[in-house]
Amino acid sequence: MEIFATTPFGGARLTARNVALRADLERRRARLPAGDDGPQAAQAEKYRIIRALSEARPVWGLSDRTIAVLEALASFHQDRHLDGRAPIIVFPSNAELSLRARGMSPATLRRHLASLVEAGLILRRDSANGKRYCRRDDRGTVESAFGFDLAPLALRAEEILSSAALVRDTARRIARLRTEISLHLRDIAKIIDAAATEGFATLDATLWQDGLERLRGLSGRVLRNGTEAHLSARRAALVALRAEVEAGYLAAVSHEKMSANDTQSEPHIQSSDSENSFDRGRDRIETAAETAAETENAIAPERKSAGIALNDFLKLCPDIVDYARGGVSGWSDVIGAASVVRTMLGISPSAWFAAQKAMGEIGAAIVMAGILQRSAAIRSPGGYLRDLTARAEDGRFSIGPMLKALG
Repeated sequence: MEIFATTPFGGARLTARNVALRADLERRRARLPAGDDGPQAAQAEKYRIIRALSEARPVWGLSDRTIAVLEALASFHQDRHLDGRAPIIVFPSNAELSLRARGMSPATLRRHLASLVEAGLILRRDSANGKRYCRRDDRGTVESAFGFDLAPLALRAEEILSSAALVRDTARRIARLRTEISLHLRDIAKIIDAAATEGFATLDATLWQDGLERLRGLSGRVLRNGTEAHLSARRAALVALRAEVEAGYLAAVSHEKMSANDTQSEPHIQSSDSENSFDRGRDRIETAAETAAETENAIAPERKSAGIALNDFLKLCPDIVDYARGGVSGWSDVIGAASVVRTMLGISPSAWFAAQKAMGEIGAAIVMAGILQRSAAIRSPGGYLRDLTARAEDGRFSIGPMLKALG
């Protein structure tokens, strides 16, 4: 088939972009591999390309109605596949094109056709009088045709499919960000509410008032048209705020426990007021010894619950080291890193406190490190930790088998 008309008909002006798009088309065609691979590289399934363009409309600057016009144009090409090695001219009349475009008006059709040409997805092949038609020989073979060339769709198929994949990946990341933001907003609000309900807010009013003000500034609807950069910044601010309020809540819980212990021991400390100085001194020594013994007894179960040397533990759970600020040189570093991991995995303060109470601080930290190590296989870290805590409270959980499973 001969190729005619490289300039638009009538009053339409030839632009540098028109020339550049035609030159790009010829370069793409010239780069097609020779031999058997040539046809495969030049062909594309037309409806797959149109679907990809529908997904990537923002990238190409197209509206949904422009895509509808392109689909109507493609329907005039009988083959399901487009072969970009030669021009693919379709020449529908305005009336037929309007019918296949769901009755679109001629003026609207012209506007959307111009958008497709400007995007470099089709080319005009105008006749001398601007009409669309073809000439056939005696055998019915098309000798020349005038209308719209669909070859750019086939030659730019890889670019179109890549842009659609990029849009899908971005949409998935944005959906994940929106979910995380909603969860952080809910958790922070509930932590602050719990602190107020339990009277902890009076211990550090500045912390909780500041947290509440920052939460208000970060609250509100998570807009569907929010950019990825904006949503990422909002999530980062919420993660930082969540870490602060959770740390404040846990500190308040610890302060409350210490205050309760002091109140319980106060009558015993004051009971020696009527004794002589020697007895008071002896009682103070005995009391100090008893306190040391109690502390040792309290720590002993924790040490026993570890049931493993630190170096052996780190070989089984190496990922926990990444969350320790200055590295891991002792179990206290593991406990601190586990608190960071707990926040990252979205486990609530109440679940963490219950685990520490049931397993001890070191035991809970080891379990948290194990959850981190197997996080890819654990769908709900919080639910998993609560299940282990319940088993530990009933005496049905041991850290040893869990560590063996990691090995």
